[in-house]
Amino acid sequence: MSDLTAPSRTDWVDSSESLAERRSRRRRWILGRVALYGMAVLFAAWVLAPIYLITITAFSPREVVREYPKHLIPREFSAESMSFFVNSAGVLGSLWNSVLVAVITLVLSTLIGAPAGYALARFVFRGRDPYRLMILSTRAFPIVILSIPLAVTFINWGIYDSIWAVAFMHTALAMPFTILITSSIFISVPHDLEEAALTLGCTPLQAFLRVVMPLALPGLAAASIFTFVLSWNEVFAAVILTLQERTLPAQVLSVLTQSPPHFRFAAAWFLMAPSLVFIFVIRRYLLGLWGRVSR
Repeated sequence: MSDLTAPSRTDWVDSSESLAERRSRRRRWILGRVALYGMAVLFAAWVLAPIYLITITAFSPREVVREYPKHLIPREFSAESMSFFVNSAGVLGSLWNSVLVAVITLVLSTLIGAPAGYALARFVFRGRDPYRLMILSTRAFPIVILSIPLAVTFINWGIYDSIWAVAFMHTALAMPFTILITSSIFISVPHDLEEAALTLGCTPLQAFLRVVMPLALPGLAAASIFTFVLSWNEVFAAVILTLQERTLPAQVLSVLTQSPPHFRFAAAWFLMAPSLVFIFVIRRYLLGLWGRVSR
């Protein structure tokens, strides 16, 4: 009886092999996680290092800006360069113009792009995929070849050298990506929920506003991040379409070659900070909505 119940030599070999396989699989999993986190740390350092260097230089005294080699950990801070930049002629006005242009671009691209994305997601028609490609291909035309026709058109419309001219141009630049992002989000929203709302007495517009839109808000938030950053950082259209009512990037570009180094670093930080703040604010809202939808 003892021979029948005792594990055979083959069973011991199989159990030892399975244990070795588990250990090997565990080791590969640990190495994979280490490699993944290592790549994430390297990518984060690649992105954050320039931001850190610009920040410490922008808030350093003027004489420290020209020092070499520079210290990675600053020994003293000063708001002198930032104050010099903010109090320079035209900076606050151009900052306000940039905010207005970004807000107008965000509103227009959302109001026009979200319904277009919904139509692409919900309605099946011949040539829908080529139409999406055509929407995206509009970004293939360089803005350089469109600058003179646009300038002439806006002069005829009477809006040249105004924030509306720049906002319309930025809306046209952001529109293809807004449409494609929102259409992808609307496709992910189950159509059964919308049909259920219709059977419960909602009109198509009410079903869209009460059912589809809350679920599509993460996609709209992602599109708004792209639209805001594009409008805030875009400089070529602002330079071509304005002379007096310039946005902040256009204003900085116009005086960049004549500016001292501390002014340039202060301008770089001032241009970078609002985009980062907006991204982090929308990011928290975006992740919260996605968590809500996934539950």
